[in-house]
Amino acid sequence: MAELIRPSTELPALRTPFHVRTSDGVDLIGEVASPLGQSKGAILTLHPLPTAGGMMDSHVYKKAANRLPAMSGISVVRFNTRGTTSEAGTSTGVFDNGGAEGLDVAAMINYCADVLKLENLWIVGWSFGTDLALRHAKDPRHKGLILLSPPLRTTTDEELLYWNSDPRPITALVPEHDDYLKPEAARKRFAIVPTLKIIAIDDARHLWLGEPSVHRVLSEINTIVTGDTHALPLEY
Repeated sequence: MAELIRPSTELPALRTPFHVRTSDGVDLIGEVASPLGQSKGAILTLHPLPTAGGMMDSHVYKKAANRLPAMSGISVVRFNTRGTTSEAGTSTGVFDNGGAEGLDVAAMINYCADVLKLENLWIVGWSFGTDLALRHAKDPRHKGLILLSPPLRTTTDEELLYWNSDPRPITALVPEHDDYLKPEAARKRFAIVPTLKIIAIDDARHLWLGEPSVHRVLSEINTIVTGDTHALPLEY
C-alpha cells in the first residue's frame, strides 16, 4: 500500500559516497544517489552559503536525494564545497565567497561526465549555489541551469550577460516571500538575459520550508530534467 511522502521519507536508491580532487588539490566529499532502474537524467547540486549553514545536506537537496531517484529516475549528486562540513565529512580548503569554488564546480562537472558518465546532466543551484552556477557552470557537457532562490549576491551583470551567448535554458524558481530577491525584483535584475525563465512560487520563502514548497521545487526539477509535466505524487 502506498504511503504518504513525509520529510523523513527515504526511498530506494543506490547511494555511493565519493571523494573528488580539484585542480588546486582540494578534496571534495559527497554522495551520488542513483536510481535502481533506468536513469532519465541527473542533477549536480550546488548548496547554499556555508557560512550560514549551507551544505550538501541542506534540506531540499537531502530530500531530492531521498526521493528523486525512485520517483523520477533522476540521479542526484551532492557535495560540500571547499571548507564545508556535513554529516558525510568536511571538504578540505577554505571558503572563498564563490571565487575559488569555481574550481570545485569544474571538478564536479568533470566527475559527473568523465567518471559517473551521467547523461542529461543539469546544474541546480540554491541561493549561494545559484551564484556558483551562473558564474562558473559554463562547461558544455551539462544541459542547463535550475536556480532556486537566486539572490544575485556575487554575480555581476557582465557574468549574467555571458548567458546571452549560451543557448542552454535557465529556469529560476523565485519564492513570493524571498528574503533577498522577490519575483518582481528578480524580473528586473534578470531582464538583461531575456531567455531566462522566472517561475514565481506563491507562499514560498528563501529556504523552501514546508512540504508544499519542497514538493513544488522537486516537481519543477522533475519537469525540467525529464519532461514530465505532472506534479510528483504525494504518496509512494
